[in-house]
Amino acid sequence: MTESFLHYIWQLQYFRKADLKISSGESLQVLAPGSRNTDAGPDFSGARIRIDNLEWRGSVEIHIRASGWNDHKHSTDDAYEKVVLHVVWENDKPIVRTDGTQMPTLELKDRIDPALWNRYKDLYVSTELIPCGNRWSAIPEIHKLAALDNVLLQRLQTKARMVEQLLVRNNNNWDQTCYQLLSKNFGFTINAEPMLRLAEVVPYKTLQKHIDKTLQVEALLFGAGGFLEDDGEDEYVLLLKREYDLLRRKYGLDGRQMNLSQWKFLRLRPANFATIRIAQLTGLLVGQQNLFSKIIEASNHKQVLALFDAEQSAYWRTHYRFGVAAKNPVAPLGPASVQNIIINTVVPLLVAYGKIHDESSYKEQAIDLLQNLPAENNKITRQWLPLGMKVKTAFDSQGLIELYKSFCMKRRCLECGVGSWLIK
Repeated sequence: MTESFLHYIWQLQYFRKADLKISSGESLQVLAPGSRNTDAGPDFSGARIRIDNLEWRGSVEIHIRASGWNDHKHSTDDAYEKVVLHVVWENDKPIVRTDGTQMPTLELKDRIDPALWNRYKDLYVSTELIPCGNRWSAIPEIHKLAALDNVLLQRLQTKARMVEQLLVRNNNNWDQTCYQLLSKNFGFTINAEPMLRLAEVVPYKTLQKHIDKTLQVEALLFGAGGFLEDDGEDEYVLLLKREYDLLRRKYGLDGRQMNLSQWKFLRLRPANFATIRIAQLTGLLVGQQNLFSKIIEASNHKQVLALFDAEQSAYWRTHYRFGVAAKNPVAPLGPASVQNIIINTVVPLLVAYGKIHDESSYKEQAIDLLQNLPAENNKITRQWLPLGMKVKTAFDSQGLIELYKSFCMKRRCLECGVGSWLIK
């Protein structure tokens, strides 16, 4: 037995209610199970129950065994003073409140259909990457679509909260927040944190003063990133060093620049080297005044894509690293990478901006953007293809990625619309 299963049973009231009584013998009627609490404190709040003829309002706490109340030290926690009912699988020990009265306790052991538990257990202990995969074809399409819609909205809200956290750190400066998020996503998974750190060392307001000069923007980013420390005879590197020497003194960057060891190159394809990503980021930023405003004001996905139609400077079309010429021309940022950056930068910015300004149109704009971008092709989305899922747009792929990461991997089948339908 698991507490999460008991939470599910209580929330949906999937237990036999005939002759319902608490452990002390009084009759019990559940008027409202309450709302699930995901923060600290009792499991459900706002519950309404009737014991004999007296109605109680308060919280409900759930344990596998009643003794869990003492094991978790709830008797010394004021947050549990308003608990009106203790719901347990097995009532192994009477629980007494701090005032000496007995805690009303409902035992569910003989009131739950064993088939419910068995169906849940089959999913919970499944060794498949997608626990319900072998039954996916039997699930009505409406439940699949509803589950995907719900998890996608959850994913958007989670990403929007990350934007809000950045915004607070940046004193509500949307331009700096946009620039930091964009920089982080240009690092993709491997160099995301170093790229974010670089955007903190060289703020957007500094870059804006040189936004029309590629050499100066590159000098600031490569210099502050620690890439210009080594000696070299490359004419381009010498130019960057001279520029950076002037700019670091002008903007007080001494002592703030990063160390080259913070960047990861091992086992990366040259196209993913941090040097290339910084050069590509520069290519996007140079000449773009008020990038955030342009993102917010874009009326359709084509205008958003146009903002990312940029390429790196001439040097980085023939080099992956300083002083080492590439054998073949270096391509600009590819369509799949552009799409990834838009999904992880533009979409969260739109959702967060709409939430803060209470404008639903920006959230709709974000969803429209996802529906007009092609589906991502990665190891997670490919796992759904044998099940017959049609992954056509980024809206589909983002929903399936969230469903897999937040529910399938964690075996949170009870909280998934599909899993809940199968168990029920």
